[in-house]
Amino acid sequence: DEDSGTEVGEGTDEWSQSKATVRPPDQLELTDAELKEEFTRILTANNPHAPQNIVRYSFKEGTYKLIGFVNQLAVHFSQVGNLIPKDSDEGRRQNYRAEMVTGSQESAKVVLSDTENLEEDEEPKEAEAEAETGSQTDVPTVEAVETVTEEELITPRQPKERKLTNKFNFSERASQTFNNRLRDRDCQMEPPPRTNFSATANQWEIYDAYMEELEKQEKTKEKEKTKTPVAKKTGKMAMRKLTSMESQSDDITKVTQAAKIVERMVNQNTYDDVAQDFKYYEDAADEYRDQEGTLLPLWKFQNDKAKHLAVTALCWNPKYKDLFAVGHGSYDFMKQSRGMLLLYSMKNPSFPEYTFSSESGIMCLDMHVDHPYLVVVGHYDGNVAIYNLKKPQSQPSFRSTAKSGKHTDPVWQSELVHTDVIKLKVEGSTMEVPEGLQLHTVGCGTAFDFHKEIDYMFLVGTEEGKIYKCSKSYSSQFLDTYDAHNMAVDAVTWNPYHTKVFMSCSSDWTVKIWDHTIKTPMFIYDLNSAVGDVAWAPYSSTVFAAVTTDGKAHVFDLAVNKYEAICNQPVVAKKKNKITHVQFNSIYPIIIIGDDRGHVTCLKLSPNLRKMPKEKKGQEVQKGPAVEIAKLDKLLNLVREVKTKI
Repeated sequence: DEDSGTEVGEGTDEWSQSKATVRPPDQLELTDAELKEEFTRILTANNPHAPQNIVRYSFKEGTYKLIGFVNQLAVHFSQVGNLIPKDSDEGRRQNYRAEMVTGSQESAKVVLSDTENLEEDEEPKEAEAEAETGSQTDVPTVEAVETVTEEELITPRQPKERKLTNKFNFSERASQTFNNRLRDRDCQMEPPPRTNFSATANQWEIYDAYMEELEKQEKTKEKEKTKTPVAKKTGKMAMRKLTSMESQSDDITKVTQAAKIVERMVNQNTYDDVAQDFKYYEDAADEYRDQEGTLLPLWKFQNDKAKHLAVTALCWNPKYKDLFAVGHGSYDFMKQSRGMLLLYSMKNPSFPEYTFSSESGIMCLDMHVDHPYLVVVGHYDGNVAIYNLKKPQSQPSFRSTAKSGKHTDPVWQSELVHTDVIKLKVEGSTMEVPEGLQLHTVGCGTAFDFHKEIDYMFLVGTEEGKIYKCSKSYSSQFLDTYDAHNMAVDAVTWNPYHTKVFMSCSSDWTVKIWDHTIKTPMFIYDLNSAVGDVAWAPYSSTVFAAVTTDGKAHVFDLAVNKYEAICNQPVVAKKKNKITHVQFNSIYPIIIIGDDRGHVTCLKLSPNLRKMPKEKKGQEVQKGPAVEIAKLDKLLNLVREVKTKI
């Protein structure tokens, strides 16, 4: 029996022994350092089982295209639950219902316990009654009372709850109606006429066509030689028709007008903020300034071809108020080269509307009043050229030659008066006008201007600083001589309103306002730098602008301040850049300023620089030339009285 029984400590030695690890035969044997080395693994959210080569058909391109973005979401388990937060409205309602039910059950239990006690008390009474009457009529009445009390306590009155709509299964009533069918509208038109054309072009046919064209050109040249002047005109008309037909056939010329409109639209979008400032912006700070104004820079006009040429002339078109001409040349007489005539429009500030190049630099230009497509240009080499903007060619329609009396020195200023070209030349000491009039001056003429009303009277500014009042009726002497400046007169201009007043500027830093009946100036302004140009404002007889070589623009209003400018503002950034010319626009409150780098800047005048007379209660504001003349006369009379007293 002892041998068959198992001992308590049997097998303990086997478990206490250390167990050896079993390694697979292909396991690497690593050192302790290699075992301690850590390898970082970057886990990404990309699904390794997501397909990477899904292809879908593109109706736009008509081909199957590879989809670059694949959904990497992998759902392992999802279950729709109906848990409701305790703080929500629905959770509060359910808690309220549960409390009501538990409260009603407790109250029912209390009532039942009370009824049981009542039954125990009433049992001896019932036994006595049964003994007396021996009937069982009271039993159903007690049961009826118990049922009534239980029903009233178990089912208390609950407030009516508002039924909530299921927000996850909501359908708007309006979306369940039928949609009205859209009306189809079709139009039918006649198809354009079509013709089938087919031909073969061999080498000999091309050769024959070229030969026929050469023969036609030779015949037309021979006919032009033998034709009379009248026949020449008709021949020119025919050539124009041919060129117009050729231009119509050219594909590029067909889209020039459309391309120009599109270019203007693109520029309008590009410079939209500038266009908005030009149209609507008014400097509100002028109300707080003491009768001072500012100039707001708008567009900057420049062209790469005229990069190293100075602006030597500016002129607004008399008919198209957004178009102006710019003459390019050089005032450095040791470095004379080519010249350019550019016409810009404010509708397209990025590129000129017309471009004309010349071998000699341009010194002056003007546009015809009645024919705004004619532009006269005076060159440095003495030539005078007239360009016709209606003609597509880049050459001038007329150019003076040695036979027609060209100048031998630079043409400083020119004007188109009707059909006559008035020219200033630096040939010794003479100056020419249309009727062959020659006036002998000590110095060469540098600027002139015709009177606005008296057509035979004009002023001439000279290099020595004197100003001569001349007449086309007298060729031997001057009407008057003014000792105006100590250096060359750069500009002379009559007032657009007052017939007696003119203004001059010079390189001696001064601007002077004159009455041509008095030999001494009415007003003298020292601008601390050589004055390049002056211009009267077209809207007021007392407002004028001047530009100096230090890069500043000065605007004066004699009615506001007789002693100094109401606006002094630098226009050019670089100090070496000099301003050469300034011009007012006849309609818009803007000026254009040219410099010697070939740039033209457009600036807007603030409200203080174009103040009009204020309206008084019960009185109409008087406007017109008479009011402007009276305003300037009032200022001149003050100066005349002071001079007479002295």
